[in-house]
Amino acid sequence: MEVEKISRLVEIAELYYLQDFNQQEIAKKFAISRPTVSRLLLQAKQEGIVEIKIVNPTDFVQQLALTLKEKFKLKQCIVAPVPKFEDNLIKENIGIVAAEYVNGLVKNGDTIGITWGTTIFELVKKIQPKNVKDVTVVQLNGGVSYSESNTYASEIINRLASAFNTIPHFLQVPAVVDHLVVKNAIVADRHIKSVLELGKAANIAIYTVGDPGEQSTLMKAGYFLEGDIETLKTNKAVGDICSRYFDGDGNICNFSLNDRTIGIDLHHLAQKEYGILVAGGRNKIDGIYGALKGHYANVLITDQYSAKALLEMVGGEDEWINQKLEQ
Repeated sequence: MEVEKISRLVEIAELYYLQDFNQQEIAKKFAISRPTVSRLLLQAKQEGIVEIKIVNPTDFVQQLALTLKEKFKLKQCIVAPVPKFEDNLIKENIGIVAAEYVNGLVKNGDTIGITWGTTIFELVKKIQPKNVKDVTVVQLNGGVSYSESNTYASEIINRLASAFNTIPHFLQVPAVVDHLVVKNAIVADRHIKSVLELGKAANIAIYTVGDPGEQSTLMKAGYFLEGDIETLKTNKAVGDICSRYFDGDGNICNFSLNDRTIGIDLHHLAQKEYGILVAGGRNKIDGIYGALKGHYANVLITDQYSAKALLEMVGGEDEWINQKLEQ
């Protein structure tokens, strides 16, 4: 092809694909017809001057999810794409995909246990009603706060129960009390005991990982004694599930605090048919990893940045994923 013709094809292609000129504007600029512009753009592709590449972001997140599922031996893993590694965006986006997953999962006769927190609140805000029968919804751990900090416990269980046309079973007690004797008295009450038994019997459990830092909901809610925080730091707590703190290997790291906590035990979560961990974000990665190491979940719903970090921790990166991240 003559150099002059190639130059014109390149110029037309650059105007159309890089400078957002439409075909009519290009036709006027070159004093040719719009069909001729269309033909020349097609020719530019045929001659290899223009190459069009389609990048499907879902390919990447699906590969991340599959790799995580295999590495941690999960029943299911879903990775939500998020535009930025920001907590609010992460909570909103994983809330959307988690709501869709839970909605598709729930069937007649299921018992669903759920905890509280801002991530779980995003899930229940997005969940759509489903026509199912004989579903039970129960709160997995205490959620009454000693401070003005909002745990969203009541809103969460009410919204979830409403979506599945049922009556919620509240655990209207504090998450943590000061003395073991107080806890024993509370859980001995037959009404409290029945709710705790429902949580233990639930075949579906939905929960998140709490931030171990001083900005966590539990700490702001005023639950801890003076020595509790120091013990958590000394024993390298990475997060909590249902107000029970664990280290990077999933081991309980404050037995006194754990004994004073009211709610489901972590070893019961490990036995669930569907133990759904919904969590992501910079401050949650170590907690998610510890929860997975402890086998406290068999379903993980997270974001692509957290998923990538988890694979780095477990040594599960592969060449394909690294190539995608470099693009």
